[in-house]
Amino acid sequence: MKQTWQPPREYRSRPVTILGAGVLGRRLGCIWASAGYSVRLRDPSEQQRADAIAYIQENVQSYSTKTGCAPGSFEAFEDMKEAAADAWLIIEAVPEKIELKIATFAELETTAPEDCILASNSSSYKTSEMISKVTENTKKRVLNMHYYMPPQCMIVELMTDGHTSPEIFPFMVERSQEAATVPFVARKESTGFIFNRLWAAVKREILTIISEGVSVPEEIDDMWREMFIKGETLPCRMMDSKFLSPNPAMNDLADLTIEDIGLDTVAFIESHYVKERGLSAEKTVDFLKTHYLDQGKLGNKCSLGGLYSLDDKPIAKDLSREPEILVLDVGLSASTPNTSAGQILKVTSDGKSYETILKNQALPDGLAVDRASGRMVWTCMGVPGKPDGAVYSAKLDGSDIMTLVAPGVVNTPKQLALDHQAQKVYFSDREGCRVYRCSLNGSDLEILVDNNSKDQGSQDNVSNWCVGVAVSPALGKFYWTQKGPPKGGKGRIFCADIAMPKSQSADLHNKSRCILSDLPEPIDLEVDEETRTLYWTDRGEIPWGNSLNKTSLDEAGLPLSAGSSGTHEILTRGFNEAIGLKLDMPNSHIYLTDLGGSIYRCDLDGSNKRKLFSGDYRAFTGIALL
Repeated sequence: MKQTWQPPREYRSRPVTILGAGVLGRRLGCIWASAGYSVRLRDPSEQQRADAIAYIQENVQSYSTKTGCAPGSFEAFEDMKEAAADAWLIIEAVPEKIELKIATFAELETTAPEDCILASNSSSYKTSEMISKVTENTKKRVLNMHYYMPPQCMIVELMTDGHTSPEIFPFMVERSQEAATVPFVARKESTGFIFNRLWAAVKREILTIISEGVSVPEEIDDMWREMFIKGETLPCRMMDSKFLSPNPAMNDLADLTIEDIGLDTVAFIESHYVKERGLSAEKTVDFLKTHYLDQGKLGNKCSLGGLYSLDDKPIAKDLSREPEILVLDVGLSASTPNTSAGQILKVTSDGKSYETILKNQALPDGLAVDRASGRMVWTCMGVPGKPDGAVYSAKLDGSDIMTLVAPGVVNTPKQLALDHQAQKVYFSDREGCRVYRCSLNGSDLEILVDNNSKDQGSQDNVSNWCVGVAVSPALGKFYWTQKGPPKGGKGRIFCADIAMPKSQSADLHNKSRCILSDLPEPIDLEVDEETRTLYWTDRGEIPWGNSLNKTSLDEAGLPLSAGSSGTHEILTRGFNEAIGLKLDMPNSHIYLTDLGGSIYRCDLDGSNKRKLFSGDYRAFTGIALL
């Protein structure tokens, strides 16, 4: 019986080794470390090794937001034998010199474990050109793994060396997906892999258009943006598909009718180019005729399909019920960060575009929407430690701004929540160590919780700082977080009754109690009244921090088993300083933000976490849905 390839033994506990710690090599190390694997980088240069470790230390948490995993360990080596020992995967990213790559694979044959997968990140050479000095058995576990420039582009192309065991490809596709990369497999050896061949054709035609004076770069880019980015047009789908065109029977170009493109039309148009330019028809018109047209496969307009079978037609997802997003950018990661660089953005439901609603906000943090009045309410922290925080409201387009709580009254207002029934605004004041409530027009400001009266110097005691807040009229409770020291594991969540007797002071609020303690660093809160579930973000230390959490509440609005950190469930992890959250119960989704500049959406159980939007110069806090 022919022996088939088997995955490397116990690969999850074995390291991934990257040969070459340069600009791309260190990024590959970051990718695999972010998936929880131990990573070794080998480079003869001491400076490159130091720079690579510094890069991973600085960026691995950001990469891990894509994987949801706790990062693995990473270290650098000068010696090849040490670096390769017990590795399950070795990726060479050495300089693009074919003699060096041939020598590298020859050395790996003697230093790497016999079950180790050997890969090349080369963009210029096929691995078949690198394996002249290795045995036939070794050739079966060699392949190309071509990365682009993570984290901006997370594509990786996998390609055979002509001998690679076929079973390696589905295995490496799964491992690559674990590392939050997007793998594509070339079915056979191809100089330029897949994308570079596509890009080469595009470049050639663009340069020809420019050189002939047909168009200019700006117009070409604008056309590409309209057709392929805004229009979300896919080239193979486009050849198969139907499209809208002017109806010849109509006088007005606005009167459109459905016309079929199809592969016969594609072949007809291409044959004109072939004739005019003297091109070969072998791999275009003749290929279409032999493999599709002669078999009656014309595209979507016929029952046999085309490049895609009819069973592969894309299913259009109805996004009409997905909400648009309002989100606060605190401004501290702006290209010129300052305490007045905050913004309010409106982001589309798919995260593909946004518009700025308001600028020049002083560290905005909490955000909520009152649908009845068509207004949004938000807090601005001001300069932390100074009593210059404020609360504002405006129409959803940013106009008609009203000051609800003026600077000088509160200290550092954080998350806010609305009691729509009572027309009240609740917000926490971090350094002020208080929880406040006022009317939607800013009147009747009252202190509900005051930690300042409990001991001297309360503002210096971070355990008394109030951060998140949520309110549940149905349960008769409001909730708040006291996050404790950064990454300190001393965070707490409290609750109290909404109704407070007038004779009772804020520091002795009726039945105020700690319901969860010893949390990493809890931040913002949300309550689902129907299922009696309390959700919160936590930006504390991994493995339990930087997470989304929940606990079930009883009919009195208290955790079913109150008091300890073991009574809650971690739904998902891997955020970069998790802050804001908002429930979307109609769609069974939760939206979240982090200071790393990303907006996420996941299911109510934490599954299917997806990054909708990310910006290098963003740091997001509060979030609301429209």
